[in-house]
Amino acid sequence: MRVTRSLSIKLISLLPCAVIAVLAMSGAAASCNRNAVLKGVNIAGAEFNADQLPGILYKNYIYPNSAELDYFASIGANVIRLPFLWERIQPALFGDLDPAELQNIAATVASARSHGMCVILDVHDYGGYRGKAIGTSIVPASAFFNLWTRLAAKFPDTSATAFGLMNEPNKLSIGQWADLAQKTVNAIRKSGAKNLILVSGGRWSGVHDWEKQIGETSNADAFAHFQDPTQRTLIEVHQYADPYYSGTGQTCVPAAAFGKMFDDITRWAKTNNQQLFLGEFGVPPNQQCLEALDAILARIQDASVWRGWTYWAAGSWLGTYPLNIEPKNGTDMPQTGVLKKFLSK
Repeated sequence: MRVTRSLSIKLISLLPCAVIAVLAMSGAAASCNRNAVLKGVNIAGAEFNADQLPGILYKNYIYPNSAELDYFASIGANVIRLPFLWERIQPALFGDLDPAELQNIAATVASARSHGMCVILDVHDYGGYRGKAIGTSIVPASAFFNLWTRLAAKFPDTSATAFGLMNEPNKLSIGQWADLAQKTVNAIRKSGAKNLILVSGGRWSGVHDWEKQIGETSNADAFAHFQDPTQRTLIEVHQYADPYYSGTGQTCVPAAAFGKMFDDITRWAKTNNQQLFLGEFGVPPNQQCLEALDAILARIQDASVWRGWTYWAAGSWLGTYPLNIEPKNGTDMPQTGVLKKFLSK
């Protein structure tokens, strides 16, 4: 997207890093394994205030609280996508992962696991580090491999965590990102990690322009032959319903507009033996937009291609943000009624 933890989680965050892997594997069975269709929500907050680094927890950024996880589990969600910043988890390129941030993420994973929920670890940096694109002399590709092999070592439980390599990597060309993503998946697999991986399409990852050549290639061409030796990688796409397809504004295009759009990318996936995950989509709570939301979800019911979705977004700090589905005073937001229809399928 362009734009109070409970006592138990606070106690978890005080524990040493040595127990992180144990925390991530404790509790009830989670659902990240690829045979499950993952349906849930982005819970925003840990990626907030990227201009405040490292930032202060509860002042500049926040992680999901137990009440949020309780609520989304209760309506049928089995996954949350957890956006966070590369700069916070790894303050220096090639350096150690920050112990406090590791504990924050591990606590979220442990709490989600106790609700039977998968956590997608989403590096939410748009293809860069401190504003500089990956693949430059300042941020070499090897630094990105280093981040993910370190994260993979800390979160080895394939049922509890999936890896979202990079949100909307628009700082790179589509071709550059596809090449980097393939090499990163190769590095993760070489490290021995078997977790589910989600690879965003290039630029803003939009379904609406998947087959459009932008620069030297299109997402359709760049990802047609993407491979994972374990066959546990999904191609992540995003799609908003406003006229600019950007997740901004208060109006939406007619619901009928999403028919061909999603049929085309579904056909692309089948032709190229790929599977898809709708990592971000969301609408304001008016009738036309709710119809668009219903139309989007109706188009991704073929589980041979569509392996799940996470609505954008919820979060205790989102306030009056129009797409927010954090319940207010115990009342569901209008968008949640549409989501529940598909969570129950």
